[in-house]
Amino acid sequence: MLGFQHYLLTLGITVFIPSLLVPQMGGGDIEKARVVQTMLFVSGLNTFMQSLFGTRLPSVVVGSYTYVIPTTSIILASRYKATTDPHEKFSQTMRGIQGALIITASFQMIMGFLGLWRIAVRFLSPLSVVPFITFAGLGLSQLGFPLLATCVELGLPELIIVVFISQYLSRFIHTKRQICGRFSVLFSVAIVWLFAQILTSSGVYNNTPENTQISCRTDRSGLISAAPWIYIPYPFQWGSPTFNAGEAFAMIAASFVSLFESSGTFYATARYGSATPVPPSVISRGVGWLGVGVLLNGMFGSPAGTTASVENAGLLALTRVGSRRVIQISAFFMIFFSVFGKIGALFASIPVPIIAALYCVLFGYVASAGLGFLQFCNLNSFRTKFILGFSFFMGVSVPQYFREHRSGPDHDGPRWFEDIVNVIFMSHTTVAALVAVILDNSLSRENDASRKDSGLNWWEKFSLYRSDVRNDEFYALPCRLDKFFPAL
Repeated sequence: MLGFQHYLLTLGITVFIPSLLVPQMGGGDIEKARVVQTMLFVSGLNTFMQSLFGTRLPSVVVGSYTYVIPTTSIILASRYKATTDPHEKFSQTMRGIQGALIITASFQMIMGFLGLWRIAVRFLSPLSVVPFITFAGLGLSQLGFPLLATCVELGLPELIIVVFISQYLSRFIHTKRQICGRFSVLFSVAIVWLFAQILTSSGVYNNTPENTQISCRTDRSGLISAAPWIYIPYPFQWGSPTFNAGEAFAMIAASFVSLFESSGTFYATARYGSATPVPPSVISRGVGWLGVGVLLNGMFGSPAGTTASVENAGLLALTRVGSRRVIQISAFFMIFFSVFGKIGALFASIPVPIIAALYCVLFGYVASAGLGFLQFCNLNSFRTKFILGFSFFMGVSVPQYFREHRSGPDHDGPRWFEDIVNVIFMSHTTVAALVAVILDNSLSRENDASRKDSGLNWWEKFSLYRSDVRNDEFYALPCRLDKFFPAL
């Protein structure tokens, strides 16, 4: 049941991204259902690989919202405008996205497996990790209450019920097992989903605007009727990928942003999984396997790359269960329900505002994991106050500027260059983390007082390669190949 809760959370972003992009690509409900099944199938494979060979943390791998900007640029490319047949346009656009993702995967695997990201992560300290993790949660605020507000009569009850069950109900029901906190997602979703079904069947939304019906009704997703009973996604199902250099560069920028967001999520997952901070070598290895995930997404035909799931990291805190076995069971559910499409489409038809209400709680948990690292810093130091305050403000202010003034189509210059700039500087996590790392490493970090203020005295035993025995896992696979190949 715990694994099924993690599976339910993956449906939010897995359904939201295709619902946003597939209609622009010319696809209908049938194409959207196949894309959702493909994303679920690949997410299950990537989660298995991440838990076995990557960071080996209880972390779920899903599609990344960061890739929406470069993917939208590919959809709006001029070379696809001449195609009038919607199905043909969808196939051509998907092949262009596949080509960009395959090139992007090479970049991410080089960053991870060659240890380049490990070198960058070694410059972190508890002080610079605070905005790193905090904005991994706060940076996705547009997927929280704004989506909840698209159907307040469903989203707000879900938010109230999940908070009541997880935080208050245990005061009235005394059990040996923490049932209320651990299964609050299942209980609350079942209650509000039933309420949404009653509203839909009673005809409350029959005369409402189209957008309201799409957000509130349980029968408007189009997935149940369009999904096949059994369908196994396979590589290059849309055709041979096509390649464009500018679009690939824009995708690589999105991949660069996902490195920051995934690394922050890995630290939050380790925190809520009762593990010590993850060594840089293990973070780098996890990034490399995320690159393998991007390659699989490009091969199977997904409209977005991969990232470590922020909401599932928050669910670890809500349930207080940080088990890899639970995550692997959730990966099995992803693969199973992606193959048996009708059954998976039933759960995928849960209205998005219900999942968005859960995000409000779970993203907050991830943000608080970052604030928890402040206990290792000296908050009375003005150096600490300046780095924290400045990085937090810039992490909010800079993306807001680019979102309001730089995201339109009226700017001169190549579109792919605009996408690179927008993707990087619209990311709250990337901006806040870069500002914090640069300031932390440039403001007199050499003296003992500054190192103590940043928490390095506690942090170094987890970040130096030879001082943490877990770094020996960097080249050791869990299947113990040394039994068969002694040279290893």
